[in-house]
Formats: sequence, C-alpha cells, structure tokens
Amino acid sequence: MPMTQTQFHHAKPIYEYLPGWKEDISEARKFEELPINAQKYVEYLEKISGAPMSAIGVGQHRDATISRRDLIN
Repeated sequence: MPMTQTQFHHAKPIYEYLPGWKEDISEARKFEELPINAQKYVEYLEKISGAPMSAIGVGQHRDATISRRDLIN
C-alpha cells in the first residue's frame, strides 16, 4: 500500500485472471474435495499474501468451512 495520498493516486491496480470452476463446493469439508482450480486459487492467495489460509468458507452455514491449517501451530 502506498504511504502517501499522492502515491496512492498514482498507484495502478494489477489484475490477475485465474481459471474458475462451476462445481458446487458447498458440501466439501476437506481441501482435497475442492475442484482443482479452487485448490489452486487458495494456494495462489497464500502465495501472494505470504500468509497461510487456515479456514475456507464454502457456504452459508456454520459448518460450511474447510479447516486448512491448525491455528495453534
């Protein structure tokens, strides 16, 4: 993120296009159950953010979450 407002106004967004998926992921409860492009998307986000993803929401219900990594470790 630019440090000053002037730098911010001169910043240009970088658009990245990734392959999507059409499969329903709402029943997935393990990372391996996600479509391969969804797995690659999560891995890409981890790479560009420099942070591991610990949970992935796959639906609107409370249990519609994939635990990717243990938060305690």
